[in-house]
Amino acid sequence: MATITKKKLIQMISKDRGVHPNDVRNVVQSFLDKMTEYLAQGDRLEFRDFGVFEIVLRKQKIGRNPKNAGVPIIIPARSGVKFTPGKKMKKLIEHPKK
Repeated sequence: MATITKKKLIQMISKDRGVHPNDVRNVVQSFLDKMTEYLAQGDRLEFRDFGVFEIVLRKQKIGRNPKNAGVPIIIPARSGVKFTPGKKMKKLIEHPKK
C-alpha cells in the first residue's frame, strides 16, 4: 500500500492531462484552500459519487493515560471533519480491482 502525496498526485495529473505541473499545483492548492475555508465556516461539501465532507461536534469524553490508568483525563468537546464516501467510491473500496 503506497502513500500518495500532493506532489506525487500533481505529477500524475500533469502527466495524464498534458498540463504543466505548476498549473495543476495552483488548481489543486486552490481547491484544498476553498474546501478548508468552507468547512471552517460550517458548510457541508458534497461531491456526487465521491463523498461528503461535513463538520461534526465530538462530545466531551474521559480518557485514560496508559502509563497511569488511575488518573482520568477529560478530553474536551471539539469539532472535527467527517467524511462519508459516496456510492461509487464505496463500491470501489469494498470490491477493489486486483
